[in-house]
Amino acid sequence: MKARLDARKVAPKALQAQFGVQKYVNECGLEHSLLELVKYRASQLNGCAWCMDMHTKDARAAGETEQRLYLLSAWRECPFYSERERAALAWTEAVTQLADGSVSDEVFEAARAQFSEPELVDLTMAIIAINGWNRINVAFRTVPGAYQPPSQKTSK
Repeated sequence: MKARLDARKVAPKALQAQFGVQKYVNECGLEHSLLELVKYRASQLNGCAWCMDMHTKDARAAGETEQRLYLLSAWRECPFYSERERAALAWTEAVTQLADGSVSDEVFEAARAQFSEPELVDLTMAIIAINGWNRINVAFRTVPGAYQPPSQKTSK
């Protein structure tokens, strides 16, 4: 696969706006481990190889288990995810797959039972952010593989 273009170089101001949303999400206070699961799940749904590569590496660097990462696409059938994580994953799927029609009351109520209203807005912003990144990377065919988590980069 060959990248079509590098959006960061072609339109840096546009990417700065996207990074602004991401900065908010990074600092919102939701658990880092939860956000990585959300990012990875949305990226699976959107077929974004760049983001799947990045977020599995970031999750592993933060201590996430291989088992939970490998089985994330089947999270409903696995006992390894908390009720809060399950609510976040269902919310992620519903908000990511809006072409299906709507976000059901059932999914909303499950999320609302696990997240305060401000947390639910923050979770939704995290889903918006990763869906934006997925669309940028899928559209321009960003090539996966080179990303390394900040803690694993070698200093030069």
